[in-house]
Amino acid sequence: MKKLNMALLGLITLLGGVSQMQAQKTIKTMIVTGQDGNHWWKGSSDALKQTLENSGLFSVDIETTPNWDGDIALFNPNFDQYDLVVINYGGTTWAEPTQKKFEEYVAQGGGVVVMHSSIVAMDDWAEYNKMIGLGAWNGRNEKDGPYVYWKNDRIVYDYSPGSAGHHALQHPFTVVHRKPDHPILKGLPPVWEHFKDELYGRTRGPAQHMEVLATAYDDPELDGTGRNEPMLWTVKYGKGRVFVTAMGHAGNDPELRYSTECTGFQVTLLRGAEWAASGKVTQRVPNDFPSEGVITLRKQFKYLPR
Repeated sequence: MKKLNMALLGLITLLGGVSQMQAQKTIKTMIVTGQDGNHWWKGSSDALKQTLENSGLFSVDIETTPNWDGDIALFNPNFDQYDLVVINYGGTTWAEPTQKKFEEYVAQGGGVVVMHSSIVAMDDWAEYNKMIGLGAWNGRNEKDGPYVYWKNDRIVYDYSPGSAGHHALQHPFTVVHRKPDHPILKGLPPVWEHFKDELYGRTRGPAQHMEVLATAYDDPELDGTGRNEPMLWTVKYGKGRVFVTAMGHAGNDPELRYSTECTGFQVTLLRGAEWAASGKVTQRVPNDFPSEGVITLRKQFKYLPR
């Protein structure tokens, strides 16, 4: 009987250890970066890595492409080793073999987060444009798809001709949730203030299998479009889930990545990343999330309970 009890105790301990390991399993994440003509990709990638890892939900590797004058064909990572790929990249279009590997990764169920200026890059890659839903600049126009914005409580698909991409000078702006029951946004204040950032407008693209989650009003008095422009959206690509945030600008030194210090940016990034990787969000609503008229910051890129 004593031996049986010891065996049972050992089995319980083993099962408990397995359960604990499962509970501690993190989402294996790759950040792709390395080129961006207008943004400080090193600083923003570091901010992304800190934000993700400080949550305890993600383990993060940074994969850097060759420089502008390097051979982009040398960039050929093993996407399949990761649950999630975060694209923080504004440079040369990837080589065709890498494109095909990434398309297959996403179509087979890989999770993707696309950040800010990454909707500008790789305009000549048709499948990437389908993944991101909407793009800006780099010669995009009506041939690439409609403008998409929010008006009269619904999405508008505007096929009028014109170039894509616009932002006024950086400024704080109000974010409004249009799909508050989506897992990424559920429980969060539906209106909140984002810290100083570039408000992207006049984005256009294929907009297929896309859901706009949140918008911001691009004030014409600040040289804006006068429209409620998409700030957060999702795209289904095959079995894969893509989460896009148009926020998160970073300038050319550590003092100019204040957009990524915004609590609203960090929390929606974390929730969007978990959803893209797993299809669900397990995170609780933090008590420091901003609200209407209120901006909050996480300068250390992590939640500090009050």
